[in-house]
Amino acid sequence: MTVDPSALSFDSLAVHAGQAADATTGAVIPPVHFSTTFVQDGIGGLRGGWEYGRSGNPTRTALQEQLAALEGGRHALSFASGLAAEDALLRAALKPGDDVLLGNDVYGGTYRLLARVLGPWGVGLRIVDMSDLDHVRAAVAEKAPTILWVETPSNPLLRVTDIAGLAQLGHDAGSLVVVDNTFASPALQRPLAHGADVVVHSTTKYLGGHSDVVGGALVLDDDALAEKTTFLQFAAGAVSGPMDAWLTTRGIKTLALRMQRHSENGLALAEFLDADDRVAHVYYPGLPAHPGHDIARRQMTGFGGIVSVALEDAESARRFAESLRVFQLAESLGGVESLVNYPDAMTHASVRGTELAVPAEVVRLSVGIEDVDDLRADLDQALSAL
Repeated sequence: MTVDPSALSFDSLAVHAGQAADATTGAVIPPVHFSTTFVQDGIGGLRGGWEYGRSGNPTRTALQEQLAALEGGRHALSFASGLAAEDALLRAALKPGDDVLLGNDVYGGTYRLLARVLGPWGVGLRIVDMSDLDHVRAAVAEKAPTILWVETPSNPLLRVTDIAGLAQLGHDAGSLVVVDNTFASPALQRPLAHGADVVVHSTTKYLGGHSDVVGGALVLDDDALAEKTTFLQFAAGAVSGPMDAWLTTRGIKTLALRMQRHSENGLALAEFLDADDRVAHVYYPGLPAHPGHDIARRQMTGFGGIVSVALEDAESARRFAESLRVFQLAESLGGVESLVNYPDAMTHASVRGTELAVPAEVVRLSVGIEDVDDLRADLDQALSAL
């Protein structure tokens, strides 16, 4: 029996969407289809439409159905990485001479892709603070961009953008509005419901949730853009493999529970750090003093597990990052384990010297699902080392 997604809440969709029991055996968990090719019943007689692993795979299709259901979109596409997903979307939506208006606090790899890969191809790039809609309005009035691209909450300073307001500005100008929802995940925020055209994910992060699989995804409603992007998924071939798709699907089934714990721990540690005189500033949308806190409360159902802190100076920030023990020093985020990252020399090294440069005194914490007292004690001992 196939479950009707419209009849289920988010938590149930995460478990059941795209996960019909195997028709042959009744297995509750659908099998992983490793086959690279599929037997045809005569030339062109495809069984269920399956032909070749790059064009389609039942395990990948199940993940795509799951992703579309969670974000409330008509179409979802799974890729080998978040940047592969971004690349396919950008090439589907842009041509030489087009212009992208990008938030000034985004993942360094997104900026690198636009500036160093698509820039020489003839795509223009402008930077603006997306959390300030007046700045966005002025930039759009100067020249209507083909794409408005934002992360909210942003990486790593957790800036919050009013998605509905941004979508209105973009649509009035004829722009495509793209929201990177990696930090929030659909468990906390669904940008399509607020007017965005496309949602981008690094499924490596909270969706996979266990730091054991790399992937990316797009979710959208527009049929024509979905067709173009699906063609590039096939023609360029940066698809997720069956095991990667299955691991992501397995991770998603506990997404709601994990995001609840990430958010609880994140808020507790943000409040602890905010009250500590050894910390210069805490960036976390759950703190009432955080710019955009009211918007986050309106468009999110929780504040997530990313907390960034500013120390006294760059030397203190590096010493703090290297003194943590339960928080492991590593790139990436969104796994069940807590990680610490020094953006200036790690994830955002590629944007040093640009408008997207991260202050050298900032450290980003990906708060995991461990016991919050253990995490708090680890932060305290690292601060004591300063």
